[in-house]
Amino acid sequence: MSEKFEFVVRAALIGVGATLVMDAWALVLKQVGIPSLNFAMLGRWLGHLPDGQWVHESIARAAPVRGERWLGWAAHYSIGVGFAFVLLASFGLDWARAPSLSPALLIGLVTVVAPLFILQPALGAGIASSKTATPVFNALKSVVTHAVYGVGLYLAAVATAATLPAGK
Repeated sequence: MSEKFEFVVRAALIGVGATLVMDAWALVLKQVGIPSLNFAMLGRWLGHLPDGQWVHESIARAAPVRGERWLGWAAHYSIGVGFAFVLLASFGLDWARAPSLSPALLIGLVTVVAPLFILQPALGAGIASSKTATPVFNALKSVVTHAVYGVGLYLAAVATAATLPAGK
């Protein structure tokens, strides 16, 4: 397997694995009464982008978009894979072949910039959830969730390293 192909395969597997860990965390939170992002709202936001609508007063009150749930989930996993590409581009295939926690956790924590400063304001929640009823709690939940994603990057890299031979 060429190194380019290995890079793509590892990034995809690590990204999907890490996003699954993040989703498992969201299910745990849901079980204790803490909701997470409804990915249909992400899909709705994406569905309005071609019309030039980047920012919403409230994405929940915006017109629904056909297939928004599927679009949101596809985007969620695509973003997770994209951030895994950033991890491998930053730390290389040698890291992916013998992963350590700190690079994965660092990338996971850096990814929290996206929801806090891009997605939440665009959905109408304000920078770092400032327009919500519990902004500090919601921002902290985002940070913890992205730290969990970082741990997921590490765990998925460990699993991938154990099962996928290094390319030549």
